Amino acid sequence: MALTIAGSDPSGGAGIQADLKTFHQFRVYGEAVLTLVTVQNTRSVSRVEILSADLVVQQIEAVIGDIPPGAAKTGALGSVEIVEVVTYLAKSFTFPLIVDPVMISKHGARLISPEAEKVLKCKLLPHAFLVTPNIPEAESLTGVRIRNDDDLLAAARRLLEFGCSHALIKGGHLEGEPHDLLLSSTGKTVLFGRRVNTTRTHGTGCTYSAAITAGLALGVSLSEACQRAKSYIQSAIESAPALGRGRGPLNHFANISEPPDRPYRSTP
Repeated sequence: MALTIAGSDPSGGAGIQADLKTFHQFRVYGEAVLTLVTVQNTRSVSRVEILSADLVVQQIEAVIGDIPPGAAKTGALGSVEIVEVVTYLAKSFTFPLIVDPVMISKHGARLISPEAEKVLKCKLLPHAFLVTPNIPEAESLTGVRIRNDDDLLAAARRLLEFGCSHALIKGGHLEGEPHDLLLSSTGKTVLFGRRVNTTRTHGTGCTYSAAITAGLALGVSLSEACQRAKSYIQSAIESAPALGRGRGPLNHFANISEPPDRPYRSTP
């Protein structure tokens, strides 16, 4: 079982919809706790309504008290109050928590307040097994300007200083091939990708972190979970359907294949 604590995307490309599709594709039973509701499609986000923190708490407690997950992830959390209650509950989680620090949608709509971002960094990250920011999110959290591989490593080290066990920074916003960096206290792993000339990348971060969460729920190591997730997201982007008139969704039916012979490089 895997749990997502995130917002809703009615167009189905991101948020809890993308997470549940990904869990299902990995043959993992999916559970979902809703934090906020958006009005959006592939072209725009026109409205964001954040749920009350006590409603989020009740959803999480209901799920964990009956069908506890093997791993959980967060997506868009919205408010200070929601970040704080998730942090409080995370202290007693007996399963790994993956924090995908969703801040701004592909269309530029803010999905977490600046104040909540600060609370996430200071309070929630210390309870994260893994944090999975993209470049802009990593820069906002760490204050490190990322322009090359050295900057990427510096930002990942800074994330570990906040208290999370592992950090995965996605390199898609850098020039060149979209390589990602996974860092822990025991070493670093570079996950290699291929640049695809497409605008159909809506929900990439949600899907990636959900795939990692599914792998952990299945009991595989973090390294293998990230490798399989990277392979899946590559295939999902390359085979994305032509849906919508804007930033279209990925192909969540993409095959889950074993990683290529050399999908990554690991060093101490």
